[in-house]
Amino acid sequence: MTKLQGYIALTRINKPVGIYLVLWPALWALWLASEGTPSLHLLVIFILGAIIMRSAGCVINDYADRNFDGQVARTRERPLATGIIRSKEALIFFVVLCFSAFLLIQTLNSLTIWLSFGAVFLAVLYPFMKRHTYWPQAFLGAAFSWAIPMAFAAVLNEVPWQVWPIFFATLVWSLIYDTAYAVGDMTDDLKTGMKSTAILFAPYLWQWIALFQLIMLGLLLWVGELFALGVSYYLSLLIVALWFAYDLKRLAQKNSQIAFKVFLQNHWIGLIILLGIIIDL
Repeated sequence: MTKLQGYIALTRINKPVGIYLVLWPALWALWLASEGTPSLHLLVIFILGAIIMRSAGCVINDYADRNFDGQVARTRERPLATGIIRSKEALIFFVVLCFSAFLLIQTLNSLTIWLSFGAVFLAVLYPFMKRHTYWPQAFLGAAFSWAIPMAFAAVLNEVPWQVWPIFFATLVWSLIYDTAYAVGDMTDDLKTGMKSTAILFAPYLWQWIALFQLIMLGLLLWVGELFALGVSYYLSLLIVALWFAYDLKRLAQKNSQIAFKVFLQNHWIGLIILLGIIIDL
């Protein structure tokens, strides 16, 4: 692996699923806040911002896990674990990415700029939570959802209370897909002392995920009422509900490879909801 390949691996830019999981909820928020007509300027900023900050999150995650990744089969080839990228280089790269994102939003209002510091804080906080709580997926969800209040702030110069049902629906969604993701790491996580919702819920994993699915759908139904959305949006939620039922059937098999496929495919749910919003507005 060359140095350049190491940096690409560090950012996971070649694995865009994480970008979609950040981007789709941000676009939900932009479309809802702008009543269906988001500006090209904001679309470009939030798309680029999702790419940059997801990359920054991957860098700081690998920095936090650099002493553990070598002990885990799935992560032992990561560039910090192999030494292709040094710890200091990773930190500098993280700062450069965050500064790039900060420059990107300088054309937005001051409220959005202030909120951006919360995005950096959550990105840094998440990877360290795996050592201290069985709920790191909730912190990941907060980090992935933070673009939602930022989008409303960028459009309206305020963060109305109606933002928070969208925020928490996205946070709960992260509990669904990232718990499925964590299933494959359970054995190694137990050896290294890492914690996750997959470990916490292990005996009743799919039942807990079913509960989170119901909560997410309930919140999204509320969002539809708050923003006076119509048939297309509710049809998208019906499709999501059917998708969730299929995921539960697969997760009940208790197979880590199937659970990983559930994670990989979950970003389509965000796109389905986005299309429902766009068609309605």
